[in-house]
Amino acid sequence: MLTRRSIVLASIAAGLTLNIRGVFAKAAQPSTAVNFDIPAGACDCHTHIHADSEKFPFFAGRVYTPEPASPEEMTALHKALHIERVVIVTPSVYGPDNSATLYGMKARGPTARGVAVIDDKTPEGDLDMMQQAGFRGIRLNLATGGVNDPAIGRPRFQAAVERVKTRGWHVQLFTSLGMISGIKDLVMASPVPVVFDHFGGAQADLGLDQPGFADLLDLVKSGKAHVKISGAYRASKLAPDYPDAAPLARALIAANAERIIWGSDWPHPDSVTPPGRKITDVTPLLQIDDGRLLNKLPVWAPDEAIRKKILVDNPARLYGF
Repeated sequence: MLTRRSIVLASIAAGLTLNIRGVFAKAAQPSTAVNFDIPAGACDCHTHIHADSEKFPFFAGRVYTPEPASPEEMTALHKALHIERVVIVTPSVYGPDNSATLYGMKARGPTARGVAVIDDKTPEGDLDMMQQAGFRGIRLNLATGGVNDPAIGRPRFQAAVERVKTRGWHVQLFTSLGMISGIKDLVMASPVPVVFDHFGGAQADLGLDQPGFADLLDLVKSGKAHVKISGAYRASKLAPDYPDAAPLARALIAANAERIIWGSDWPHPDSVTPPGRKITDVTPLLQIDDGRLLNKLPVWAPDEAIRKKILVDNPARLYGF
């Protein structure tokens, strides 16, 4: 039996544009064609899977509940963007349960890598299994949970480094520039790579001189930190092209192009439960045009060789493709 969702997915896979009133995929699909050559082996370094909640239950301590986003929809997205590789990151809604991410990785096969969320109860045997499955890092989410105090962030970062330093993994942080300044010395001394999500939490309207951005640039210049120029809509309010994010991206690329990677942040979860609604109420996904978003990359990095580093070489080295 054909469903609304199956019609959408089949149409996307066939390269068709839907103009049927009332027929939309819940997870965003690009409506703008990519306008530059995507190099072979390009990687989307920041995505999430929101699987069937009956099979993959959400974490009771989450702060929002997203709409579903399936591996099939993700595959359709990357076919449209001409992107071959993907990194799937466990979102905060699953807590330290990485089953949904693993499900998405298995669907993509050898072109997928994962970034896990763990806690102090996660056994080493689980990390062994995840390494064999293609996980290459762990994520600390200090943003969605509202952790802004370096006195809390510092020991959490140190504990994460201890868990992964013998595995060749990295530590990924979703955090703020203030926290980055507060842990800068630890990052400089870290024995493992460190990756900052979404422009390191910089806000485009505050410009290049905002507090903490110079510290982020120092870490990138030193080679001790990678930054994902991902989720421009999280840094900028000037949709749909986010022009004020361009100076941030260019400054980061100029600091050290070998430490910059790109990610879509698909399926674009809105992590803020609206006032008057319960955390268990479903919060709609943000409808972001990933084709238009990807087309910002040649604006930020006009040099084709640098784009290849960002899309292919840097992810291949960091995630072990």
